[in-house]
Amino acid sequence: MADRRKGLRLMLRTEDVSFRVSAQPEPKLKDLKTRTQKVDQESGLPMWSTELTAQMANGAQVIAVTTVSHTAPSVSIGELVEPVDLEALPWTNTDANGQVRSGVAFKATDLRALVPAGV
Repeated sequence: MADRRKGLRLMLRTEDVSFRVSAQPEPKLKDLKTRTQKVDQESGLPMWSTELTAQMANGAQVIAVTTVSHTAPSVSIGELVEPVDLEALPWTNTDANGQVRSGVAFKATDLRALVPAGV
């Protein structure tokens, strides 16, 4: 099996989309019972999930964007941000009942505030 990190990447164009933080960044959890935080396999750094509202000309969609860093992204609810190098990661798995589930996860290298907080 090929290493997916070296294969095709689905980078998203975001110039026609505005992104607003709609929930505070939270640790991305590996285990809900123990509240163990997921760690990026490549870097060994903690993973964070931030809910963003993506506003386009024809509507909006709420997405969770994963970032990897020692600390949570420094963003606040309501703040306009730019997800740097936003990537779509299609996934498929089979749950405990044998049902196949699929979706798209989103990952960015950083969430950059467009207007500094408090301005």
